[in-house]
Amino acid sequence: MEQLAFTQLLNHFFGGPVLALLLWLHIHPKNPAAPITNPVAMEVLVVLLLTVFFVAVRMRLSVERPGSLQHVMEGLHGFIGNMAGEIIGHHSEKYVPYLMALGMFILTCNLIGLVPGLESPTAVPVVPLGCALVTWFYYHYQGLRANGAIGYLKHFIGPQEGMPLIVRLLLPFLLFPIEIFSHMARVLSLTVRLFANMFAGDMVTLVFFSLLPLGVPIIFEGLHIGVSLIQTYIFVLLACVYLGEAVAHEH
Repeated sequence: MEQLAFTQLLNHFFGGPVLALLLWLHIHPKNPAAPITNPVAMEVLVVLLLTVFFVAVRMRLSVERPGSLQHVMEGLHGFIGNMAGEIIGHHSEKYVPYLMALGMFILTCNLIGLVPGLESPTAVPVVPLGCALVTWFYYHYQGLRANGAIGYLKHFIGPQEGMPLIVRLLLPFLLFPIEIFSHMARVLSLTVRLFANMFAGDMVTLVFFSLLPLGVPIIFEGLHIGVSLIQTYIFVLLACVYLGEAVAHEH
């Protein structure tokens, strides 16, 4: 795979320390001369861009004279906050910062591929997998915090109240492995959905750019933006659903 200019820049300045760290962790990169790959470089670039963006938003916050950028971010925050409130319910506001950061990161990763000389890191499986794993651990952690270890374990063994004794004894043995498999499958589902759509969008755009450099590819650029927005929304929506299930209390 050809290295992007930003990837070459990172490898020039940080390739040596990164290679030493990888070797210390007993990880052998395919190209020791350039251990930082394009997807990793694009993730670093996205984090830098979002950091600068959030600092700019913070510096321009105003109660009396809010600017257009502040209105956009307040609208986005309100949208995700309302979605979290409807799905998660009570005290959902504590999860909005994570959902906002997750959504902004995925959306930026999706859209950055539209810039010439850059590519969408979410079109590579490892990046959606990382987002899925972080979300998976996050909602389990919040579930444990909200319900305690025993209370959260009850989510995996099915309803117990009002059930006959034989059902309460046998149902956990049936439902527990099914629930474990279901939760593990969520990582695969989140990863494949995001990766497959972004990879397909990139491939279609590249094919049409190679065949018809002008005119028609612009339509697919618009399609790419639409897919990027939809996939970001679906990922955040599913994160809300998983959080809502994890922190729910048994009544």
